[in-house]
Amino acid sequence: MHPAPRAVRRALAAATVALLATAVGCAPQPEEKASAAPSGPAAKSCAKGKLATKTSGKLTIATDEPAYEPWFKDDKPANGKGFESAVAYAVAKRLGYDESAVVWQSVPFNKAFAPGVKSFDFDINQVSISAERRKAVDFSSGYYDVRQAVVALKGGKAAEATSIADLKKLKLGAQVGTTSLDYIDDVVQPGQEAAVYAKNDQAKSALKNGQVDAVVTDLPTAFYITAAEVTNAKIVGQFENQGGTPEQFGLVLDKGSALTPCVTAAVDALRKDGTLAGLEKQWLSDAVDAPVLK
Repeated sequence: MHPAPRAVRRALAAATVALLATAVGCAPQPEEKASAAPSGPAAKSCAKGKLATKTSGKLTIATDEPAYEPWFKDDKPANGKGFESAVAYAVAKRLGYDESAVVWQSVPFNKAFAPGVKSFDFDINQVSISAERRKAVDFSSGYYDVRQAVVALKGGKAAEATSIADLKKLKLGAQVGTTSLDYIDDVVQPGQEAAVYAKNDQAKSALKNGQVDAVVTDLPTAFYITAAEVTNAKIVGQFENQGGTPEQFGLVLDKGSALTPCVTAAVDALRKDGTLAGLEKQWLSDAVDAPVLK
C-alpha cells in the first residue's frame, strides 16, 4: 500500500500534535540565508547590551523540554554545556549580554515557529531554515549544517541496508513535523506509511520494541542514540542533502523582529572567526562520518 497523499499526512501530523500537546524535531530544508550584517540605523539598534529585547537588559532564549544531548547537557540549557547551549551563550556575548543577563524559557518546538507574537528573543532547538517557516517567523543565518541519518537495531531487518531502495520495504519512524519525516515521505517513499511520534523518546522506544525497523533523525542525534541510549543499535547511513543546498539550523525570531539583523550578524561573526567550528568540534566531534545512502 502506498503512503497517503502529502496533504493528508500533514493533516494527520497536525492532529497528533494537538492531541499530544507538544512536538519536537527539525524543519524542512533551507532556502536563502537571513539578512546580512546590519548597517545604518539598524547598526545603531544593535548597540551591545542595549537591544530592544523582551525584557530590558536581559536576553530571553527559548528551547524545548526536555533538552536532548548532544545539543544540551543534563537537560539543563542554562549550564552552557552541549552544542546549542554553547552557541546560545556565544551569540549572547556577541550581542553584549553576559551569562547573568540570559534568561531561559521552555517553549514546545512547534509553537516556536507557529504564527503569532513570541515570548522569547530567539529560540534555539535544531530548527531548520525553510521558506515555508519564514512565512511565520524570522531566522538568523545558519549556525549548523546538518544531514539526516537512519538508525536501526543491530541484526534487524534494516541493519544491512546500503541504499534508499533497501529502505523502501521497511517500516520507518520519525518525529512529527520534522525534516526526518520529510526524508521518509519524499526521499525514501516507502511502501508502508511511516510511524509518526510526538517525541524523539517515543521513536526510540518504538525502535527498541521492534515496532519500527528503523528511525530517521539528524546525524549528531543518531550518533548519541547509538552511543548512549540504544547501544544495540547502529547508524545504517546518512542521506545526501537534497537540492544542492545544505540543510541548516537557524535561530528563530519574531516575524519582522528588529533583532533579526543583529542576531544574524552575531552568528555570521561566530562562523567567520571559527567559534562555531570550534564548538562543533567540542560538542559534536563524534558525529563525523557515516555511509551515504543513495
